Formats: sequence, C-alpha cells, structure tokens
Amino acid sequence: MDVLDLARWQFGITTVYHFLMVPLTIGLSVLVAGMQTAWVRTGDPKYLRMTKFWGKLLLINFAMGVVTGIVQEFQFGMTWSEYSRFVGDVFGAPLAMEGLVAFFVESTFLGLWIFGWDRLPKKVHLACAWAFSLATIASAYFILAANSWMQHPVGVELVDGRPRLTSIWAVLGNNTALTAVPHTVAGCFAVAGAFLVGVGAWHLWRNRGDEPVWRASVKLGGVVGIVAFAALAGTGDLQAKLMFEQQPMKMAAAEALCETEQPAGFSVFAVGDVARPDCDNVKSITVPALLSFLAHNDFTTEVRGITQLVGEYQEKYGTNYPVDERLGELSGKPIDYVPMLPVTYWGFRLMIGLGALSAGVGAAVLWFTRKGRLPRGRWFPWLALSGIALPFAANSAGWIFTEMGRQPFVVAPNPSGVDGVWLFTARGVSGLAAGEVLTSLIVLTLLYGALAVVEVFLLVRYARGGVAAVMPEKKADEPSDTLAFAY
Repeated sequence: MDVLDLARWQFGITTVYHFLMVPLTIGLSVLVAGMQTAWVRTGDPKYLRMTKFWGKLLLINFAMGVVTGIVQEFQFGMTWSEYSRFVGDVFGAPLAMEGLVAFFVESTFLGLWIFGWDRLPKKVHLACAWAFSLATIASAYFILAANSWMQHPVGVELVDGRPRLTSIWAVLGNNTALTAVPHTVAGCFAVAGAFLVGVGAWHLWRNRGDEPVWRASVKLGGVVGIVAFAALAGTGDLQAKLMFEQQPMKMAAAEALCETEQPAGFSVFAVGDVARPDCDNVKSITVPALLSFLAHNDFTTEVRGITQLVGEYQEKYGTNYPVDERLGELSGKPIDYVPMLPVTYWGFRLMIGLGALSAGVGAAVLWFTRKGRLPRGRWFPWLALSGIALPFAANSAGWIFTEMGRQPFVVAPNPSGVDGVWLFTARGVSGLAAGEVLTSLIVLTLLYGALAVVEVFLLVRYARGGVAAVMPEKKADEPSDTLAFAY
C-alpha cells in the first residue's frame, strides 16, 4: 500500500472510532439536562436518580471522546500537511471557534456541574448542565461547518492557488452546513434514545429495584428515538436535494446509477456486482421516479448517471493527474472520478435501514412495556440491548458514505463557486515514507483498540451496577458531598 492509502485508512479508523463517542455525548448530555430539569421542577427523586445514573455514563463517554478527539487535530499536520496548507486559511477559523469557544464552555460548565452538587444553588447547577449540553451542540456546529466547506466551498477567493477566506459568515451559513447540523444532531438523539431504551429495558427485565427510574428511561428513550428518526428522514431529504445540485457524482454513486434516467427510480436493493460502473450484471428492485422526487421534489427530473458525469468531470477537471513525484503511483495516471460503488451504494442503504430498524426497536419496546406490562422472556432484553448498536452503525455508515462519496476529491468543487477551489485527495497527503505512516497506523489502531476495551468495560460496569453504583440508597432523595465525588 502507498502513503495515500495508508493515510486514508489511518484517518478513517481514528475518525470513525472517535465518532462513536460524539453522538452519545451530544444526545445524552441534553437528555440528562432534561432529567435534572424535571427533578428541579417537581422534586421527584426518580428524576434525580435518573440524572445521577445516566450522568455517570455520560461522563465516562465524554472523557474517552476527548482523548480520542485530540488525535484528529494532529493528523492534519501528521499525514495531511498538503491538505492543511491548502485549506488552512479557511479551516482555521471554525476550528478555533470550536476549541476556544464551544469546547472551553463545554469543559468549564461540565466541571462546575460535576463538583457543584450541594455547592451551587439548584437552578444555577441546572444552568451549568444546560450550558454544557448546548455547548456540545455548538461544538458540533463548528466542526460540521468546516466539514461542509470541504463538501461545498463558499466564502473564499483563490489567491496564489489557495483559497483565502473572504467571509466567515458564508462558511458558517453554508447551506450544506445548515442541513448537516440538524441531521447529525438528530442522529445523536437516535443514539442516546437507543442507549436509554437498551440499558433501561435490561434493568426493568431484571427486576432488581428502581422500576420507576427504568420505566421513565425506557419511555423517554423510545419517544426520543422515534422523533429523531422522523427528523433524520426530513433533514436527509433536504441533504439529498443539495447533493443532487452540489455533488451529482455522489448522488449517482449512492444509487449505482450508471446511465442517465428521466424519471429516475430509487434502487431499494441490487443483485449483482455494483462495483462495475457499466452495470451490466446488476438487477435492481426500484421504486419508479422516486429518485427524481428526492433530487428535485418532482417525479420528472433527470438524474445524470455515472457515465455522463465522468465525461463532464474529465472535461472540467482533467483526465490525468499531473506528473508529480509527490503523487506516488498516481503520478500521470488517469483520474478515476467514480467513488467505490459498493461502499456508497450499500453504505447509503445501511444508514437508512439501520436507522429505521433502531426506531422500530424503540417503538416495539414501548409497546411491550405499555401500561406497566413487562415481557419475561429472555428475548426481550436481547431485543432492547441489540438496538443500542443500530444507530451507532447507522451513523458510521452515513459518515463513511459522505466522505468516500466525494472521492477523488478531499475538497469537492462547488459547481457554482470559484474555479480552482478544489483539491484531489492524492494531493493532500504529506510527503512521508510508507513505513512511517504504517507505523503510526498500527500504533494508533492498537491504542484505540485498548481504549475501546476500557470504554466498554467502564460503561458495562456502571450500567450493570444501576443507580446504586452512583447513588447511596440512604441519600436517594437528596444529593450529597459523597455523591458529588462519586463522579
């Protein structure tokens, strides 16, 4: 493998791993703040116990997310230095805002929340919980604004072959970001909802006490998961329409649409080798004209296929890479404008299918536990616990599709933007030896594997322990100094 492949594998492994923590932190932080709000307003100890239990799991996950997130920043200089030089003037602003504003607020108020039990007035302490939770969303906004610029560059001019920022407001108000943010946040709530349903239903089935806590958790998680999936469907529709305008090749790759169609049908399932862009051996089950509707809100719109788009891209961006030793094996070679079709086609369907299945599990658990009911069969906890993994996998599939669908560009061209503001992935990698990148890839993969073991061990330990693991029984209705330090 050459440096480019190794660098992409390294960034992909570390990013997907880090994003396993991010959605749970964002979604769960808001839900925990809501639980504490219910306790402050009603005085019901059930909500305090919920806040303590789920807050403990939130803190474990948050800590691991911070540790793994630091590596993401370093990789821009480690293996993607040419990319950093190209986008640095643009990327620097939103990333600085994320670190200096959002993450600073996040960390400060999280610390106040952890150590503020019995030291701050209830409402002030509650305000700290909301400040922390809303800061996590703000943090996601700035990161997604930077990522969305890679998908749809705006607010820049081209100076000496590099984009120079002309309007930070254009970057922050990029329509790609304004649809990506609610879609991503909805995915975070889907993860948090499934987490509440899985752990809460397992405890409910064990019948070891705190039934009001677990029933309330299951109900909250199930409702949140269903609403989140509805929000994902709506925001995903908006994203599809932008993708049709801004990245038509990604749209065609998501459907393995080889030839232009008018109207275009949506492929539900394909049989055959979708890796072949000629589609000779592919048979699809399609919904007629649905892709046209997803693209442009009508059933007659033409959707360009891969064959036509390859010709358009070759005419606009060239047929061959430049002869440059920094490009390694790709120097002077033909440019392949077609993303990996099996990844884009099946990744898109896994994202939708697993998300829908997660909402279905939540709805099923709500039905089975309605009006005080509780199934006693062993299938029930397995159903609920298996549902935890579904939105995590759906989120990962969605991000893999989003990032790999714009290849061979790391900064995709804006069809209506400034000419020249785009960058091939092959030109963004650092000038390192393959052995150096392979070493860091192996070290980081092993390190992240060890961190995964620690994360799962801690989450399972405290999840199994229930409320008693974080809250002494004799102090069930009041917070205490001992309880504060339990965090």
